[in-house]
Amino acid sequence: MPFCSRRCDYCAFATWDDRHHLWERYVAAARAEAVSAGGALWKGRGPATSVFFGGGTPSLLPAELLIGALYAVKANLGVAPGAKVTVECNPETVTRQKLTAYRDAGVTRLSFGVQSMVPAVLASLGRQHDPAAVRRAAQLAGEEGFASSYSVDLIFGAAGETMSDWESCLDEVLALEPPPSHVSAYALTVEPGTPLSRRPQRWPDEDDQAEKYMRADEVLSGHGLEWYEISNWARPGRRCAHNLLYWAQGEYVGLGCAAHSHQVGPGGRSRRWWNVRTPQRYCRLVEDGSSPEAAGEELGPEEQEFEALTLSLRTYRGVPPWAVPEELFEQGLVELKPGSLSAGGGARAVLTRRGRLLANEVASRLAAPAVAVAGRGRSRRA
Repeated sequence: MPFCSRRCDYCAFATWDDRHHLWERYVAAARAEAVSAGGALWKGRGPATSVFFGGGTPSLLPAELLIGALYAVKANLGVAPGAKVTVECNPETVTRQKLTAYRDAGVTRLSFGVQSMVPAVLASLGRQHDPAAVRRAAQLAGEEGFASSYSVDLIFGAAGETMSDWESCLDEVLALEPPPSHVSAYALTVEPGTPLSRRPQRWPDEDDQAEKYMRADEVLSGHGLEWYEISNWARPGRRCAHNLLYWAQGEYVGLGCAAHSHQVGPGGRSRRWWNVRTPQRYCRLVEDGSSPEAAGEELGPEEQEFEALTLSLRTYRGVPPWAVPEELFEQGLVELKPGSLSAGGGARAVLTRRGRLLANEVASRLAAPAVAVAGRGRSRRA
């Protein structure tokens, strides 16, 4: 749902704040795409195990439009019993009426784009809400049946944010009533083409962000939220099933402009594709009976296996020890964890807290599966 009331300076997503006139037309196109997706391409592949309304700001739309899209998914793709259905919400758009409608339609989880609980930091990020709106949204979530199933997204590293600001933000989020069952904390990044990219004086400092990440992990872990992916912590049983499927290279159907899909084929091959970026073009293509696909790529078995390693490395599941060069263990970037704590089976190599700060570097040094069988990794795997 690519619509926002205002675009933040750091945002590089496919979102627009000047196309609200397209709401009904766009949702109608998304529903039509759901009908098409339920046809030959995905037929017989089973119902959806999770549904995620992302954006943009899905909660900006009237509830009946969003629910109409969910009904189209249920009718044409199917939704498995017990599936998690999530709606992303900005705090200032949350109303009791919307949450009631979501709950009655089968939404089971909310994701609040909080970013900060410090007014000056919110202003620096270009956010429209204040901390009071966050507290009110959390209270409504509790009263409308989402007490144990709402998530909070945070961003650290904004210009002018002190460590004291960040610690205050974490403390206030954990003090929400009811408290969130899941917290995502992302380092502010400078994306090409954004207003932020044109103002170097507002760029984040990497050392400062590293310290804030370490502090976030200490605080969140100390309050019972377990780390399970680079930027994600959750209470037991409350990990985001939808994102876990992405990181496990599962199959997914993307509906809407710029949405991505992934389908696994025979022989260890898979295909990933994505839709056109703008809502007008997307609507026009769907209305004309044409595919909204913009481009795609095929992954062979070796590419699949290596991507599986890099994605799994980011998570609590880790990777097989044979994939990790010995020096990364010696440098304290990865450590062995029993299989029962990660992905089952034998021991796994999991990023340490320090290793998470250098996850991209670690990933770039993983051994490809074919190399590991013949190289030094053989003894560690055995």
